[in-house]
Amino acid sequence: MQVRQRGFPVGRSRRVGGRNALVVVYLLALTGALTAACGGPFPRDTDGSLDRITGGVLRVGVSENPPWTEVYDDGRVAGREVDLVRGFATEHGADVEWIPGAESELVMAMVRGDLDVVVGGLTSDTPWESEAAVTRPYADEVTPDGDTEQMVMATPLGENALLVALETYLAGTGEAS
Repeated sequence: MQVRQRGFPVGRSRRVGGRNALVVVYLLALTGALTAACGGPFPRDTDGSLDRITGGVLRVGVSENPPWTEVYDDGRVAGREVDLVRGFATEHGADVEWIPGAESELVMAMVRGDLDVVVGGLTSDTPWESEAAVTRPYADEVTPDGDTEQMVMATPLGENALLVALETYLAGTGEAS
């Protein structure tokens, strides 16, 4: 009777060599080269939005949708999402520039690179997913007819560090109802 340990007979060595060893070395070298070529931390922003915002200005498109967002004639803004965005900006040492408008106009402005975030009571079934990256739902809202909507915010496509930072902030607010 032969004693086995981890599926290999005791006293026999398992030799890795020849072609298998070369494949392993090649794959390790390729993985290292690809990681180095990516040039830094993940996630990254293609346009450097989070770096620009930190200590700078967060440009936010806001469409009126109470109680999430309210836009007054004198330019003031208020609402649950306005408070959340202000908190996020404060966490990053940024001032907020509010740009009011219709949701469709704001999303197109974000596509052009003129805005960093769009808020206005957007829900997870937003029609803008092909033009904007939406956060994970951060709050549930029960509608008057008893349905539940999941609330999201929008950021530019490819600005992954900004998206992750915003999602992390939203997750830490306890906003989810």
